[in-house]
Amino acid sequence: MTTLFQLSVFALIILSFLLVIGVPVVLASPDGWSTRKNTVFSGASLWIGLVFLVGILNSFIS
Repeated sequence: MTTLFQLSVFALIILSFLLVIGVPVVLASPDGWSTRKNTVFSGASLWIGLVFLVGILNSFIS
């Protein structure tokens, strides 16, 4: 269970880093938002899911 928790936290950190870098780049590009809107929304949805997963797994670890 601890390994699953650590992997989910690691995935959350990596995804957060990618979103912090990627979203401003997409918004700054001339045609980026209209072509990459689904990717941004998918990344944000995955991030929210990982936040809930980490919270649930944390309740089992603590």
